[in-house]
Amino acid sequence: MNEINIIQLLFYILPALVTGGIAFYFFNLHTKNEEGRRRFLLHKEMDKNTIPIRLQAYERMALFLERINPSKLLIRIAPESADKEVYESQLIAIIESEFDHNLAQQIYISDECWNVIKASKNATIQLIRKAAMNTENAQKLREEVLNNLLEKQPPSSAALGYIKKEIRELFS
Repeated sequence: MNEINIIQLLFYILPALVTGGIAFYFFNLHTKNEEGRRRFLLHKEMDKNTIPIRLQAYERMALFLERINPSKLLIRIAPESADKEVYESQLIAIIESEFDHNLAQQIYISDECWNVIKASKNATIQLIRKAAMNTENAQKLREEVLNNLLEKQPPSSAALGYIKKEIRELFS
């Protein structure tokens, strides 16, 4: 009789366990699905708010790169005297000032893009310093830098291309 009672008990418990297992499985699946949906909606809302800020950061960095483009920089900033060291220092100070003004933008752009922009800034400064070593006055410094740019692209061109690539990736 004991064996019969145990078998009958199993017949009652087995369907309850199967039903409970299936209910647990579907409840767990539903919970994960809801969590994923909430995460997606939160991410979508965040993107809606951050994309304009990120685009503004890319715009500001593109403007920075245009402003430090040596051909535009030399046209905008004329030498005040014939002293090349003063003019060289003035140009480098303007580049550094522009860069410092845009430091906060690194929060909104990728680290790789920020490093490309920094490399462009440093290459532009090196271009000016290298040209200053080969000249005797401020006017010759301007001519030397512009002549160097006739042979190759300014450093800011590569960084601008990288910014454009990142913006395309942002929308794809």
